[in-house]
Amino acid sequence: MLDIKFIRENADKIKEAIKNKNIDLDLDGLLETDGKRLRALQYIEELNAEKNVLNDLIQKSQGDERKTLIEQGKAVKEKMVIAEPEYSGIKKHFDDLMVKVPVIPAEDVPVGKSEKENVEIYTWGEIPKFDFEIKDHIQLGKDLDILDLERGTKISGYRGYYVKNEGVSLMMGFMMYALQKMIAKGYSPMIVPTLVKEFPLFGSGYFKGKEYNPEIDEIYQVASSDKEADGKISRDKKFLVGTAEPSLLAYYSGEILKEEDLPMKLCGYSQCYRSEIGSYGKDTKGLYRVHEFMKVEQVILSKANIEESNALQQEMVGISKEMHEELGLPYRQLKICTGDMSAGKYKMFDIEAWIPSRNSYGETGSASNFLDWQSRRLNVKYVDKNGDKKYIYMLNNTALASPRTFISIIENYQQEDGSVLIPEVLKKYMPEGMEKIVKK
Repeated sequence: MLDIKFIRENADKIKEAIKNKNIDLDLDGLLETDGKRLRALQYIEELNAEKNVLNDLIQKSQGDERKTLIEQGKAVKEKMVIAEPEYSGIKKHFDDLMVKVPVIPAEDVPVGKSEKENVEIYTWGEIPKFDFEIKDHIQLGKDLDILDLERGTKISGYRGYYVKNEGVSLMMGFMMYALQKMIAKGYSPMIVPTLVKEFPLFGSGYFKGKEYNPEIDEIYQVASSDKEADGKISRDKKFLVGTAEPSLLAYYSGEILKEEDLPMKLCGYSQCYRSEIGSYGKDTKGLYRVHEFMKVEQVILSKANIEESNALQQEMVGISKEMHEELGLPYRQLKICTGDMSAGKYKMFDIEAWIPSRNSYGETGSASNFLDWQSRRLNVKYVDKNGDKKYIYMLNNTALASPRTFISIIENYQQEDGSVLIPEVLKKYMPEGMEKIVKK
């Protein structure tokens, strides 16, 4: 969400961002609505001022003069009865348009219409060459008895799965590895709420509009209501998060921080839930696209300084690269184009690990710089050295997520005899330091 004054002063640049990010928004219509909003608000303020003057005069008057003033007061109230709903309608329309206004992307962000125009800027590792017929993670998981998709579907439905036996140690192992890596890099760890109210999801940009829309938002809403401490039914809508990011970002919502405490570096472990409503029919088999998984997420709250936030984003990406390299997973880094970025993003990079069965890279992490787009929604500010209050800049990045990291490890480390070697950094998390998973 941007400041309306900034929008007015940078209308041409924002129009270009709207076009390049493929956003359905008429900026001229928004500015026209803003004019109506201001005029309607001014009219209500004038009516309130007139009402207050009349109330004072009524208290001091008597007789016919008092009756006349009372009639004038009634006329003002009647005008208010009409004006206030009109203003509310205009304000709602204005707010609905405002949440669509995009951040102007960085100058070095490639302009493109879709993910096909993302730019590869770095690769690491040699693509493995197998002298035997490889298996995909589905077959490996079944043969090694570490993955059960059939019973997962029976119990959970479409995209359901069980991870079993040594697969559990492997998956929990790289989750713990990621968490320990983040702690070593100076990030404060949290286990965050996965059941949240509406505002953390709106604030972090996980709703396309101002309110939840089940037709387009890949979020699960909880159907049943819960009770408050006083026993009354809660009126809050509740949702399951798709990442720890909303819970981490909203931690300081409505608060004013100190400049000397910035940047704040947080990491969160959570179960994640995604409806994948926009991905119907894609990647229907295996773990590549699922409804629930685990993830360790990085978040940074920084000063309102673009150069500093860019450097912090590079730091976050660097940690992701380091983990992929220590895990021995060939990967590439993409600079994301305008058409593949959501409205609030200033700059974005993806990390993709090599997945042999797909003969291609698959996204295993994403790093985004939102500047103050999220903090304005969540109302997170800091006081600078001059005593001025400014909105925080917010950044996030995937440390490691469970499904595709799991896929990449077992497929890249598979052996001709059907076993899977354990990456060196993960052996300490395996039962008795196990070096490979073998068929029972």
